[in-house]
Amino acid sequence: MEGKQQQPQREELPPPGLAAPAAVGSELRPEEEEGKDAAGGGALGRPLGPTPSQSRFQVDLVAEGASRPPEESRKASGGGGGAAGKGSEEAKGRFRVNFVDPSAGDESPGEPGGGSSEGGNVSFQNGGDTVLSEGSLHSGGHHHYYYDTHTNTYYLRTFGHNTMDAVPRIDHYRHTAADLGEKLIRPSLAELHDELDKEPFEDGYANGEEGTPAGEASATYTPDSKGVVKFGWIKGVLVRCMLNIWGVMLFIRLSWIVGQAGIGLSVVVIGMATVVTTITGLSTSAIATNGFVRGGGAYYLISRSLGPEFGGAIGLIFAFANAVAVAMYVVGFAETVVELLKENGTLMVDEMNDIRIIGAITVVVLLGISVAGMEWEAKAQIVLLVILVLAIGDFVIGTFIPLDSKKPKGFFGYKAEIFMENFGPDFRDEETFFSVFAIFFPAATGILAGANISGDLADPQSAIPKGTLLAILITTLVYAGIAVSVGSCVVRDATGNINNTIVTELTNCTTAACKLNYDFSSCQTGCPYGLMNNFQVMSMVSGFAPLISAGIFSATLSSALASLVSAPKIFQALCKDNIYPAFQMFAKGYGKNNEPLRGYLLTFLIALGFILIAELNVIAPIISNFFLASYALINFSVFHASLAKSPGWRPAFKYYNMWISLVGAILCCIVMFVINWWAALLTYVIVLGLYIYVTYKKPDVNWGSSTQALTYLNALQHSIRLSGVEDHVKNFRPQCLIMTGPPNARPALLHLVHAFTKNVGLMICGHVHMGPRRQAMKELSTDLAKYQRWLIKNKMKAFYAPVHAEDLRDGGQYLMQAAGLGRMRPNTLVVGFKKNWRQGDMRDVETYINLFHDAFDVQYGVVVIRLKEGLDISHLQGQEELLSSQEKSPCTKDVIVKVDYSKKSETDTSIVFAPSSSERTPTLHREEDEDEKTPTRPLLKKDSKSPSSPLNVADQRLLDASTQFQKKQGKSNIDVWWLFDDGGLTLLIPYLITTKKKWKDCKIRVFIGGKINRIDHDRRAMATLLSKFRIDFSDIMVLGDINTKPKKENIAAFEEMIEPFRLHEDDKEQEIADKMKEDEPWRITDNELELYKTKTYRQIRLNELLKEHSSTANIIVMSLPVARKGAVSSALYMAWLEALSKDLPPILLVRGNHQSVLTFYS
Repeated sequence: MEGKQQQPQREELPPPGLAAPAAVGSELRPEEEEGKDAAGGGALGRPLGPTPSQSRFQVDLVAEGASRPPEESRKASGGGGGAAGKGSEEAKGRFRVNFVDPSAGDESPGEPGGGSSEGGNVSFQNGGDTVLSEGSLHSGGHHHYYYDTHTNTYYLRTFGHNTMDAVPRIDHYRHTAADLGEKLIRPSLAELHDELDKEPFEDGYANGEEGTPAGEASATYTPDSKGVVKFGWIKGVLVRCMLNIWGVMLFIRLSWIVGQAGIGLSVVVIGMATVVTTITGLSTSAIATNGFVRGGGAYYLISRSLGPEFGGAIGLIFAFANAVAVAMYVVGFAETVVELLKENGTLMVDEMNDIRIIGAITVVVLLGISVAGMEWEAKAQIVLLVILVLAIGDFVIGTFIPLDSKKPKGFFGYKAEIFMENFGPDFRDEETFFSVFAIFFPAATGILAGANISGDLADPQSAIPKGTLLAILITTLVYAGIAVSVGSCVVRDATGNINNTIVTELTNCTTAACKLNYDFSSCQTGCPYGLMNNFQVMSMVSGFAPLISAGIFSATLSSALASLVSAPKIFQALCKDNIYPAFQMFAKGYGKNNEPLRGYLLTFLIALGFILIAELNVIAPIISNFFLASYALINFSVFHASLAKSPGWRPAFKYYNMWISLVGAILCCIVMFVINWWAALLTYVIVLGLYIYVTYKKPDVNWGSSTQALTYLNALQHSIRLSGVEDHVKNFRPQCLIMTGPPNARPALLHLVHAFTKNVGLMICGHVHMGPRRQAMKELSTDLAKYQRWLIKNKMKAFYAPVHAEDLRDGGQYLMQAAGLGRMRPNTLVVGFKKNWRQGDMRDVETYINLFHDAFDVQYGVVVIRLKEGLDISHLQGQEELLSSQEKSPCTKDVIVKVDYSKKSETDTSIVFAPSSSERTPTLHREEDEDEKTPTRPLLKKDSKSPSSPLNVADQRLLDASTQFQKKQGKSNIDVWWLFDDGGLTLLIPYLITTKKKWKDCKIRVFIGGKINRIDHDRRAMATLLSKFRIDFSDIMVLGDINTKPKKENIAAFEEMIEPFRLHEDDKEQEIADKMKEDEPWRITDNELELYKTKTYRQIRLNELLKEHSSTANIIVMSLPVARKGAVSSALYMAWLEALSKDLPPILLVRGNHQSVLTFYS
């Protein structure tokens, strides 16, 4: 393949503005190619810079003469490597892609991807996961193969058409950090759909796409993937599970269980344990086949399914249980050794200390084997399994050879009489069915031994189900078989005394031994032999007793070894996820297999500590309970995931059922109590404690758990159920659409509304983006995530809803019509007061006032909030020096208008403008940009630390005002000026505010209008109404002097304020006046001013009364005056609001939609 091969190609001219694509069939060696490119030649006007597809691949067209599809060139350059490409495409019978290794010189085309762990020719569909990426095959520093994801596909052929579109392939779906192959990025929708505004090869990435070239990124995985040991299903799962399930119970306790419970109930005990483990096995299989499984076993399965809360709790407990299990198994081993020493009279110190000494030595040896690496550990397991199987075989052979010497000890070979006698139960020493079950059940645990090393399996998805379920089947059959055979051969009691043979025939024999000519009647007082008394029955029955001892050693050591490996692996996976930050140090792995050496050491220390106790009758039930808790959660995970109906829940393993899994989970919980009630309670408390801790800490992970899916499903179902319910006045809630702009720009507005919507009604922060559509669309998506996160972080129970519109009015209309869902839709529009309306463009005032009209049109209530300091602090969030330098720079009025219209999205959105003149507008935008980089920073902390000049007095006041509603309000008044009946919203909002903790000390004072001669009557009427509404108030004031003429100086101030906005049509010609009114509809006509003179005076007078009565109130809630659409100009209405609300404490101007929101009926 060194030489060039040329295939006849149909030449196509490239689209204008693009370099012609290279001759697709041409094949050059890298050296030649670089030479040519350096010379500027390039075959057929190729674009400058090496095109990787040609240096590394040759395409032989197998079936058709069409030129090569881009997907092949993607395969050439991208993650899946040549091997993947070859396998799949040959299967289709269209192309063959031969791999050319630039660094290897002559390499036969038959072995594409020689470095792949699976061998050369890997089918892309099936083996895609195991193929190394192309870059990792030759990480020899060929860094000129850069633009590898998009460029090669740019205008090459897919199905014979010029397109960037990529065909489906596995590498597009990988995680970024996958060690199995590099993630490829499919062309984004924008790249396919947006107008082309760049030359495609301008910067080496198609359409300016940037990122780590896959070749370089994947090279980092290379050293690790060379010698990684991965196990198949037999060595990795089946052997492990069998060894872990067959524990000491098999040899030491099973015969005793048969003696107590009888053959029948023993099989029931084994059956019940098997039901629990089988259901758990099926659930484990379902979760393990629902997507790629990494290391961490039970922890990984539970955490990715139920979320970090349950996963974190179980991970810690399960890892700890495995560590203590090491101690339990090692002590079991040491006890057997000490028994042998005792028989031979060679005890070292005494029984207890001998167990400690032998246990400590054993655990050190086991640690050595584990640290030596998984490969050694797996070899040790196989040796141990062989010994175990030989021991079982030894016992079975022994049952068929009844020796006379064994008869006095109760062993007679298979006899029907013994079988019949031993079939029923004979519980002694206060044992019951459940106590016997509790003793047996730990022998059935161990089914997760294979799943626990999921990270070391070649294909966990097929290995875990196959290995686990087969292990459960084999071990159950062996348990049941041995129980039946031992029950058919050995009597319950035997003296071991050879003189107890019966010489004369007894006529009234009741026991099987008597029928077999042995008299063991003296055993009423207790005998050393028989099923009930001798734990070593199996070695007595067996053909070669030492082999049974070897079996016991094998069973204990293999279980100890499996637990010693599982615990650190689970703990490492838990630490990697950083759920408990304190344990982060244990996440580090060493060597090619990423061995958790620190975890091994920790497990060793825990095990050693428990071995030194040497009394494990207390600890054994706790361990069983820990294991059962994780089994219960695995079963519950499957039930939960099925219940949540998440589209992502589609296990390849189909033999599971959500209800059976639920039964399995309940069974596990019951068994926990059966085994040991106090240990079960302890386990529940620990799991709950850890669950609460993790929930409180809220780890920053998102695994797409079924908890999220179920939350969504519940929300969806309840929303739909809610839509079927008619609204009722008793259930009215203020559901507010607040025009905040960026939520962090107007914290006071947000906190005040939050005070009456938190846990009561819906709160949506509307943000209208204006300006160029393309830019706004980009901002929309980034802002949505950013600001929703900001709201959550600041404990705001609110939603963020951005829209793009031509102007604020359109945006407001879109939001009012479309925001919300079903019954959870806004019914109240909240805006900030437009503070600098006189300095700004009057068209903005027109837009602002029209928002009110639009809100009333769609039956919304309207709330206008005014703080005398202002609301918008966005200009303070950036750097002060930027502000000052910007303000010094000269800028003409035109520029400002332009900026206003193009970047309004960031300033005008909620109409509360910056306090100073419009000249500051450009700075605002700059400040917003600054702020965007730090969305979740607490407001303005940055300023206090920055070395810039301190804030001026106005800004400092604004800053203080912006946080005033976050503090506790103390004892003061909320003054409600309920002048007009709007359905009761003006009264409901202050009532809701006082129900909150920060406001609970505030008293409501109600002010109403009335006639001088009926003040008492009006007060009594209002008091009756309020008491019927069950709203507490401290005082009611009736204002009889609302219609008194205001002071002259206030009238003069008002006239001066509106002067610039008047039309003065009487002083102009009719035509000019009409034209002016048409161009500037906001202007105030003389006629209108005269017509609404009384209303104007009332607003000025009300302001005087407010200053007189409510200047010390914490907050004022007042009826908002309504202006008739089309009759009152925007400037006049704005002037009314200004006159009414100026120089006062925080004021809410409220107008409901005139439908009752309060009722006194029950």
